[in-house]
Amino acid sequence: MIDYSVYEDLLIEKNNGVMTITLNSPENLNAFTPGMHRGLSRIWSDVHDDAEVDVVVLTGAGRAFSAGGNVVAMQQKIDDPALFDEIVPEAKRIIFRMLECDKPIIARVNGHAVGLGATVALFCDIIIAAEHAKIGDPHVSAGLVAGDGGAVIWPQLVGFARAKEYLFTGDLMSAVEAERIGLINHVVPAEELDDKVYNLARRLASGASKSVRWTKQVVNIPLRQLAHSMMDLSLSVETQSNLSGDHQEAVTAFSNKRKPNFTGG
Repeated sequence: MIDYSVYEDLLIEKNNGVMTITLNSPENLNAFTPGMHRGLSRIWSDVHDDAEVDVVVLTGAGRAFSAGGNVVAMQQKIDDPALFDEIVPEAKRIIFRMLECDKPIIARVNGHAVGLGATVALFCDIIIAAEHAKIGDPHVSAGLVAGDGGAVIWPQLVGFARAKEYLFTGDLMSAVEAERIGLINHVVPAEELDDKVYNLARRLASGASKSVRWTKQVVNIPLRQLAHSMMDLSLSVETQSNLSGDHQEAVTAFSNKRKPNFTGG
């Protein structure tokens, strides 16, 4: 038996082969806490090895899937850059281990998925969102590089032109638009989200599990190769942007509830 109680700010439930992992910091819209970040960098190895799990549903507690980063933590990493360096290995492991986990992962996007929250949702194998949800990667709006995986996955899902537009502007899009352009699989009314997600999860869990898992492994080979070729540079330039004047300006502006005045510094 694997002890999932060690994972901080993650709720774990198992039911007939379907595991639900819930990002659990609803008071902060599931913005990534240190424990949540650390947990998601490690849990996928346990899921991969857990014979009781055939399918995973990843979701968020409360109103959001995940708001991504939080301003307090951003300022802390500016004041002490070593804190940013410490999370880089975890950031790599989140992406690589999601891709290496052979169990299908369904994102149940119950609300906004932003920044790293969007990245984690989009690295799931199937993404199903409530129609009120919004999705986007506003790293640049915070004066940061989209280095935690967004630059890897967005072009694979919607092509380079659309990916560049959304990554360069940081604009959020509706779940309806995300489905239209192929960023996610399905969008449904909020009251239908659980039925859509768990009917599919149960269907996959009752299927030929080895065939499903091995198919995922094969399909993910190009994504794994791409991630290995890109993530070191992606995280390196994001680390550098953590020290930029524009990032400090973005954090200060957000704290003061005003628009940032970027200067290219």
